[in-house]
Amino acid sequence: MRPEVLSGWGRTSPSAALVVEARDEDELVKAASEAPARGVVARGLGRSYNDAAQNAGGLVLDATGHDRFLSFDDERGVVRAAAGVTIGDLIAAGVPRGCFPPVTPGTKHVTVGGAIAADVHGKNHHVDGSFARFVESLRIWTPAEGVLEVGPDDDVFWATCGGMGLTGVVLDATIRMKPVETSAMVVDTDRVPDLDGALAAMESEDERYTYSVAWMDFQAGGRSLGRSVLTRGRHATVDDLPPKRREHPHALPRDLSVPTPPWVPNGLVNRLSVRAFNELWYRKAPARERGRLQSYGAYFYPLDLVAGWNRLYGRRGFIQYQLVVPFGQEAALRDCVERLAASRTGSFLAVLKRFGAATPGHLSFPTAGWTLALDFAVGPLHLRGLLDDLDRVVADAGGRCYLAKDGRSRPSMIPRWYPRLDEWRAIQRRLDPAGVLRSDLARRLDLLGDGEVV
Repeated sequence: MRPEVLSGWGRTSPSAALVVEARDEDELVKAASEAPARGVVARGLGRSYNDAAQNAGGLVLDATGHDRFLSFDDERGVVRAAAGVTIGDLIAAGVPRGCFPPVTPGTKHVTVGGAIAADVHGKNHHVDGSFARFVESLRIWTPAEGVLEVGPDDDVFWATCGGMGLTGVVLDATIRMKPVETSAMVVDTDRVPDLDGALAAMESEDERYTYSVAWMDFQAGGRSLGRSVLTRGRHATVDDLPPKRREHPHALPRDLSVPTPPWVPNGLVNRLSVRAFNELWYRKAPARERGRLQSYGAYFYPLDLVAGWNRLYGRRGFIQYQLVVPFGQEAALRDCVERLAASRTGSFLAVLKRFGAATPGHLSFPTAGWTLALDFAVGPLHLRGLLDDLDRVVADAGGRCYLAKDGRSRPSMIPRWYPRLDEWRAIQRRLDPAGVLRSDLARRLDLLGDGEVV
């Protein structure tokens, strides 16, 4: 046990807690059972952008040491993995066996426990749904009922998937993997001139692709508002590979990354640098390209190629804002895009995706519609007011913002975004009547409804 100052990937709102490194299930359960008055929350690799895995003045369980594979059914492509196993571990173990994680976010440095707590989604949500869809069962420790094994027929399962670690400590999960013939991807690229073009292209053609995402330029205005680079792909078959690579179709590429300098000045990411980057990124993309072979790392995890890229925003850190609005609310999406463009607030990472059907998770973020995610350097005085306005536009459209990303919303928005909040709270209180499970996120947004707001 050690005192430590923790923050999320956005490096904002740090807080101090006691951290316990747990190497196995017994250590996780023992430490959680002895939580102090300020409670306990589990933590993986800290890739939530906000304060979800922080607990000021309380206990934080570092579960990354609990990272064993408990079983791997090669015939069914089903793995039982401890909570500290990462998406990268699933790839390394699964691809040589002919399978791939069924859903992956934009980094492979996410634990199974974290993927469940945030019910992560990827570029394939429009066809496959979120991570929870592929979890056949999970085991969690709860303060009131001890260790439980639950599946999709149990309300505890759906309260836990997307429940931000507040229903219990995930111990392990049984996950159904995706069969693949190779480790490569086949990718099509299109450069589209505006927002309408991006929406039309994705709506008409996305069902042909397993994966789809559009990078969007928010510095462009006028007729170029929302111009995008659309990349869509699928896992390559053996026949897609050149002859020399067919001998080892599951070979994993070298895991390379470039370190970020240890010190980065504040203000490096600004309107001018973002404008220059966006212009270069848009122009370098092919206007139309079909069938390019890429490594899975280049397609899924381009940011992982820069280790510690979150430091590029300087010591004040950054905020990621991710929204979803339902299909039929494209006017609200356009309103958000126009407000963002007019604000001249730079975001070099802005991505648009289509979501398919929502899971039954009470607090799971994805719902059928359009999702937009952007990064903003902390600093501009108008940023909070701008995002507050976007919160209301999203809520009025029947949408929501992502709890794993949010670092500044107001508690009053949560019931509007998540209409099943009271159902979730009832399950959470049944599992934790004494209030053992706590986090900075829960206090800031009053997720538990106990009035403990900071």
